[in-house]
Amino acid sequence: MPFHKSFDLSGKVAIVTGSTKGIGRAIAECLAEAGAKVVVSSRKEDKCAEVADAIRTAGGKALAVPCNISHHDQLKSLVDTTLDNWGRIDVLVCNAAVNPYYGPLAEITEEAYDKIMDTNVKSNLWLCNMVLPQMAERKDGAIVIVSSIGGLKGNNMLGAYGLSKAADMQLARNLAAEWGHANIRANCIAPGLIRTDFARALWENPDAVKRAIASYPIGRLGEPEDIAGTALLLASDAGSFITGQTIVVDGGNTIGSGRYS
Repeated sequence: MPFHKSFDLSGKVAIVTGSTKGIGRAIAECLAEAGAKVVVSSRKEDKCAEVADAIRTAGGKALAVPCNISHHDQLKSLVDTTLDNWGRIDVLVCNAAVNPYYGPLAEITEEAYDKIMDTNVKSNLWLCNMVLPQMAERKDGAIVIVSSIGGLKGNNMLGAYGLSKAADMQLARNLAAEWGHANIRANCIAPGLIRTDFARALWENPDAVKRAIASYPIGRLGEPEDIAGTALLLASDAGSFITGQTIVVDGGNTIGSGRYS
């Protein structure tokens, strides 16, 4: 197979949760450009339709299916609607996540903790369990979970979020071990600081940006498109021998000293 063809997703169907903005949207658009039929999903129906329309206008194929991943029945509807329309799911990108609490673990409420873990971990597991059996029937499939470098490092203010993202890394490892016999791969992407609405409080703070850039050897913050290419690798035949891994995409932040250290 020619090398460039290994990234071709023609004939594949991909669900991307949290795909109406930021990293999720960039991934959805990238997979569509590679030929996949993409299911755009987030909580708001109008936003899903807007992104799906944009993908179709660009020449891709997209279906808008709103879903709040915290609700089991809506996850099932997302999977059923996709199968009813396109008959299969080849790629599942679990990108949707929340972080309602910023502060030390000593002060987190039970409600905030449960929301973070339920949304960022449990909902991903439920959705994967709904999608994996039909992948196994075809002996082919790829799960991509968007984690964070927060799952690799301690943090005074983002500890609960980091716990959930570390759990996602282990979830990918377990899924890879349990479903590898069916030729299903499961991997995580761990982004660094990316210029998205989700991280706006960080990258709109001049001091935080200065500190971040100083710690990134590559000398800049990440953009959503920087993550999309890695998602394409893991979703396509180009990544056919990669499974159970966490791919860090952070401009070098976790490797050690930055440019100005």
